[in-house]
Amino acid sequence: MADSLRDASLREVQIEALVVMKIIKHASQAFPTTITGSIVGMDNGDKLEITNSFPFPSIELPADSHQDSSSLSAAAPRAKANTSYQTEMIKFLREVNVDANNVGWYTSTNMGNFVNANTIENQFFYQKEMNERTVALVHDVSRSSQGSLSIRAYRLSPMFMSAYREGKFTTDSLQKSGLRYQDILVELPTTIHNSHLLTSLLHQIPSNPPNEPLDFPPNLAALSHDPQVSSNPMCPNFDSLDLSIDPYLEKTCDLLLDSIENHHTELNNHQYYQRSLGREQAKITAWQQKRKAENAARAAAKQPLLPEDEWQRLFKLPQEPSRLEILLNSRQVEQYARQVDGFTAGVNSKMFAVKNSLLPGEGV
Repeated sequence: MADSLRDASLREVQIEALVVMKIIKHASQAFPTTITGSIVGMDNGDKLEITNSFPFPSIELPADSHQDSSSLSAAAPRAKANTSYQTEMIKFLREVNVDANNVGWYTSTNMGNFVNANTIENQFFYQKEMNERTVALVHDVSRSSQGSLSIRAYRLSPMFMSAYREGKFTTDSLQKSGLRYQDILVELPTTIHNSHLLTSLLHQIPSNPPNEPLDFPPNLAALSHDPQVSSNPMCPNFDSLDLSIDPYLEKTCDLLLDSIENHHTELNNHQYYQRSLGREQAKITAWQQKRKAENAARAAAKQPLLPEDEWQRLFKLPQEPSRLEILLNSRQVEQYARQVDGFTAGVNSKMFAVKNSLLPGEGV
């Protein structure tokens, strides 16, 4: 029975509210530095329940160090020292009767910029065992600061896991496997769960008594209607008239343009490799034709033939660069595009409504 549950694929992630608050506090205190930590819980069929978390130790760098603290923190989950620290923490949690099954790790990001080599290597480190049911929780600090909590759960797809295990990301291997940038990460739906005891506590938290006497409703029907709030959806709302573009949207567009430029740079590098390969292959073809002509002349003169595979020692074909960086960059561009799509709906409707005022010479 345990094997059948382990083989079942994960379809949902349930996060305790305590874990969410710990991650938010850890990320807010260390912002803008990237933070990482471990999450523990248990798997229940196709649902992964995350019940607790703890951060990895922070790395203190000397004042004259040229290393980036964010890059060191991003690589912390697979560090040898933190692996031992995680084992000790899970052992202590087991002693106090807390769920002590490691189910993944968490990290923070800014503006949705998390599709990089560190994220892939960390998740592969946790997920490389067969049927290892672990996830990566990604908390976007800047997005959450806008008023909506952003915490998502990701796993590496089985197709990408096999390709990353082999370490082959050439053009031929990608064509044979059919791997695309959409197949790198698999997002799982997440839900936040509160215990019944905590829910009861929230309902029992006392509020400050009102300073003015209360107006009691005249009848039961008035209890379900607040006269101060209009139920008309077309009721005037001054917040809806704000035409300023969300700064989060502007910054996301800038990062999207940077990612597109990086993508073109990677494409230019691959095109340079193809041109270099073409030149070397042309030289090899010319050498082979010359050697065949020499062997034909030597055969006519009844002389020993020269070896025709000597070109492998004389010429060296350029090494094809890995296409992994292009795949990750394409997936990051898609992530930015999704964020822009989520913000442009409200902005476009406002701009369309005031188009005549901004451009009086044009009609709607």
